[in-house]
Amino acid sequence: MLTPETRCQWRGMNGDPVYEAYHDTEWGVPEYDSRALWEKLVLDGFQAGLSWITILRKRDAFREAFAGFDPEKVARFGEKERAALMQNAGIIRSNAKIDAAISGARIYLDMRDRGEDFAEFLWGINGPALTNHWKGGDVPAQTPKAVEMAKALKAKGFKFCGPVIVYAFMQATGMVNDHLVTCTRHEECRRMARK
Repeated sequence: MLTPETRCQWRGMNGDPVYEAYHDTEWGVPEYDSRALWEKLVLDGFQAGLSWITILRKRDAFREAFAGFDPEKVARFGEKERAALMQNAGIIRSNAKIDAAISGARIYLDMRDRGEDFAEFLWGINGPALTNHWKGGDVPAQTPKAVEMAKALKAKGFKFCGPVIVYAFMQATGMVNDHLVTCTRHEECRRMARK
């Protein structure tokens, strides 16, 4: 069990079991599954303008509302499903973000149908997982690599994927290990990365 002294110092995390569990088991773990990466990108898009804990607390409701983030099912959402999403108090009700999730599923499937794997596309831009060595508040909000990935995603037609959102996505999915060097997870996540 990590303690406040052995984990990153995110504002509002210590004492919040949901937030602590996310930090201690998920954040920074390299993700190589295309569907899981798409889900995380959609959730990061819904986070725009909000705190991550808001999305994290609603994640189960999002998964239910978006058919387990199955791109095949989400891509078929029409006006009936969209209207239901806008009435669903368990998720963030934003027309633009809901439309972005649905269109993103269609883009994901179009890429797949053209033989382009979503995970390979993203990791191809990122390269091998990068491990940073931050000691405190010097973690950036975006990087040149995040700008590059954001541009590539936007060129495909994805929405809500600016460089700040994309950098948060890269951190969450272990493309970048931004656990502080004083955090126990820093070394654990570094070891999980593919070479």
